[in-house]
Amino acid sequence: MTLFVTLSVDFHEWSHQHGNFISPHNAIFERQRAGIEHALQHTWGDRVKVFKAFNFCAPFLPEQVLEQIKAEGFEKLLIYPLLVVDSIFTSGIAVEQVNHALAKLSEPGHHWLQGTRYIPSFYNEPDYIELLADLVKAKIQQDLAVAHLPSQTGIVLMNHGCPHKAKGFTSGIAESEALYEAVRLKLIHEYPLISVGWLNHDTPMIEWTQPNATQAAKNLIDLGATAIVMMPIGFATENHETILDVHHIVHHLQHRHPEVTYVQMPCVNEHPDFLKMAAGWANPQIEALLSPAATPISRVAVATPELHHGHHHHAHAH
Repeated sequence: MTLFVTLSVDFHEWSHQHGNFISPHNAIFERQRAGIEHALQHTWGDRVKVFKAFNFCAPFLPEQVLEQIKAEGFEKLLIYPLLVVDSIFTSGIAVEQVNHALAKLSEPGHHWLQGTRYIPSFYNEPDYIELLADLVKAKIQQDLAVAHLPSQTGIVLMNHGCPHKAKGFTSGIAESEALYEAVRLKLIHEYPLISVGWLNHDTPMIEWTQPNATQAAKNLIDLGATAIVMMPIGFATENHETILDVHHIVHHLQHRHPEVTYVQMPCVNEHPDFLKMAAGWANPQIEALLSPAATPISRVAVATPELHHGHHHHAHAH
């Protein structure tokens, strides 16, 4: 049997209080999980089951979820980060958490897990790029087209902010820029005022990607935008950045430029087209896991690395 597991690299608990705000991330992610599982089981039946795990968010910690996976008899695992689209560095934290959990669950002389696969990113998937552009166009037609010319409609395509240095790893900048350019090309002929807007962290002594989302919107307003659309493209799932941070950005902009109309768009979340394509990207990896040619693991490595608890050493955790 094989297991398909989705992981959210979200270091902020989905029950995190912010005034009267409670994040909807868990509910959205559960709908993602159920929708992808439904699509996959059309092809694979009960050979595949989708579990969800959050970093640092009980009762869905990777160790807890893997214990359940093991108890249900699954022997193969597909690790599939679904929060941040573009960054192998950030998504790699999901692999780190799984590896730590597997080390705790290992048995002397025997691997209960007989195979793993990983989906690092979908920043360059044509279906995802097309969906993002279509959602922006539909929102503009619905909310803005009556009162604003296309040349006066500014679009901020918001990427996951990346530090320029991240422990020697690629931090996701190249992937993020490629995603932005691909979506921009789908929109630019109709809507010329488009900018990337990086959702950076307020961390001192770190050089972040620019322009940030606030500056990007200001730049477009300076060019004559009478409406601003804020669309997250570097996040597939709603989180504190795409909801709270963007809300604060819009509030700041409204105070400075009350004459401009602002539209805050959601992530793709559980959009039916996204669920279908996410399942489709998993199918080749599941096929590889189920292949008779897949190499079984016959023995456990003797040494295991020291586990590091917490996430203070990550430059841009979520």
